[in-house]
Amino acid sequence: MSDVLLLTERIRNSILVGESDFREFKSAWNGKPGEKKPRLIKKICYEIAEALVAFANTDGGEIVIGVEDKDLAITGVPHTEREIDLMLNTPTSHVYEGQKLPLVYNVKAVIDGKVVLFFQVDKGGSEIFQLRDGRVMRRNEKRQTVPANVQKLQFEQHEIKSREYDRQFIDGANIHDLDLSLLKSLADNYINGLTVERYLQQLGLAQYSTNGLKLTRASLLLFAKDIQRWHPRSQVRFIKINGSKLLSGTQYNVISDEYVQGNIYDLIPKSWEMMRPYLAFRTDFGKESKFEQRYIYPENACREAILNAIAHRDYFNHNGIEIYIYDDRMEIKSPGALLSTLTIKDLEALDHRHESRNVKIAYSLKVNQLMREMGEGMKRIFTLMQENELNKPKLHSNTVWFTVSLFNKSVFNASQQEYLNLFSQFQLTTLQKRIIVAGMNGKELSPFDIYQAMNTKDRDAYDREVTELRKLKILTPIRTNSAATFMAKNQNIPKQRVPRFKVLIQ
Repeated sequence: MSDVLLLTERIRNSILVGESDFREFKSAWNGKPGEKKPRLIKKICYEIAEALVAFANTDGGEIVIGVEDKDLAITGVPHTEREIDLMLNTPTSHVYEGQKLPLVYNVKAVIDGKVVLFFQVDKGGSEIFQLRDGRVMRRNEKRQTVPANVQKLQFEQHEIKSREYDRQFIDGANIHDLDLSLLKSLADNYINGLTVERYLQQLGLAQYSTNGLKLTRASLLLFAKDIQRWHPRSQVRFIKINGSKLLSGTQYNVISDEYVQGNIYDLIPKSWEMMRPYLAFRTDFGKESKFEQRYIYPENACREAILNAIAHRDYFNHNGIEIYIYDDRMEIKSPGALLSTLTIKDLEALDHRHESRNVKIAYSLKVNQLMREMGEGMKRIFTLMQENELNKPKLHSNTVWFTVSLFNKSVFNASQQEYLNLFSQFQLTTLQKRIIVAGMNGKELSPFDIYQAMNTKDRDAYDREVTELRKLKILTPIRTNSAATFMAKNQNIPKQRVPRFKVLIQ
């Protein structure tokens, strides 16, 4: 049992790696330096309850009382034993009557001679947790605890099982079923010298019991030496199709059908290597006035789509990931419907909204920097497609699959491309090209037209792109600011709608 991760070491490690989507620190002191006093017990209890309920309603997490969130200084909890007991009882006293949080720890510990309180809660799978007053909290993309709509957090039975899948402990699995060399390198990278056993416990992928180390299903999905034993469809299948539609019978048009498989840390690079030949090349006139070969699809957008599919797929569903490569698009189909707490509209808003189906898997990938901030992946895919002047991705979800479709068709049609060729001597950005296309055929452009063309409300982007086009003498003013003001009043229209510019062909 020498590899049992002691609680004090676990807390110290958590403080060492700092705050994250899954971790929060709270001071027990209040006031200016030199005038610090213990914070009100009532306020601390409310903060503990809100954080634990929010973590349980999102992806699970932990909170440490007695640590400063800015500099990670351990300042301790100066309160009386009675007040400390009240804080430790918060998961019961401040949670809706009859509910029981999936609590892992609510303990007092001593770190560097200072008393701290450590709370850890798992993600709730079968119910929505509420505070005593009925409020529902959850974590948002900014690592904040915020109110949530209880109706939006209802779960279907299959979804409950899929959410719990990676956290289940598996009988008959032991440490030797895992790729120990890979685990050791990851453990050393996390905290040098940390044993594999302690590393797995630190990430919540294993737990010691009287019978030894128990492994979660996530640890096997991530690191199993023989993934077929634990999940036969931990795989990505690539189907290349001749045309833009899959046909059957005598018209069957599949050119190739192959797949890769492995544990998650093995599957990610294997999938990418198999995908790259399908991205295909096109030849463009580059910045150095030379012809350059570029991928039809942005590499990083495709890589992100694969990573998202592997990390967030429904592993309770024993289908594999399927990628269909058509002539005009690529469809990445991930087993399992979109989570009920998210909608296609949420994802297309590109405002970092997220929720992890596989909490333990996503956390491991984030800790090891294979995934970045939660909720960033979809935004990067959409941004990269836009930067490469391609039509925006299409998202679709039914009861069986969640699909991301990437198109290789330019956002500019043939006549627009021909028009843009008139400006080929300039190194224009995609947003600048959109503005120029909006001014085709001599159309006069208002600020509103330009914002619409760029598909943004960002004033800085407007100023940047318009200023550059004016410097290049491509966009020329046709009305002064005062003239636009007069016209707006005279015609009773918003000033933003008054035409101010015109595109000049060089």
